[in-house]
Amino acid sequence: MQLSCNNKQIISLSQYCCNNYFNFDSMKRRNTPAKQKVLSVFKSSNSALSQDMLEEKIGSEMDRVTIYRILNSFCEDGITHRVTSDDGKSYYALCTECEDHDHHHDHFHFKCINCEKVECLDEEVQFTLPKGYHSENMNCWISGYCKACNK
Repeated sequence: MQLSCNNKQIISLSQYCCNNYFNFDSMKRRNTPAKQKVLSVFKSSNSALSQDMLEEKIGSEMDRVTIYRILNSFCEDGITHRVTSDDGKSYYALCTECEDHDHHHDHFHFKCINCEKVECLDEEVQFTLPKGYHSENMNCWISGYCKACNK
């Protein structure tokens, strides 16, 4: 899975999580209404979102470049993780159970080919590389029909 947060120093989620919203005061980045809006969209969606999906949900409140910058900073700070689908499109999901320098993103992502919802599946992928190899990223992608569309 491609994670932009793997190569950066990650601040523990517990250090800046405060009830329903992240507390940007303990981070080096400035809190803005735009960041709070993007976070609230993520929290209400219960699925991974692409930039296009975020733009659709936010509407004309902020421009494409602002959303792009927020998504990149969230990945760098360990607030979200990025996964690239089989068609090359990037999706972003909140890091909900990650700890300081201990991110758990080695899981499958499921994309419904009907409703296009993208979900992180809970079970972690286990694999063994040959001696001398070291993994940095992995991309595990499954497409099919979600529970709601598989009726």
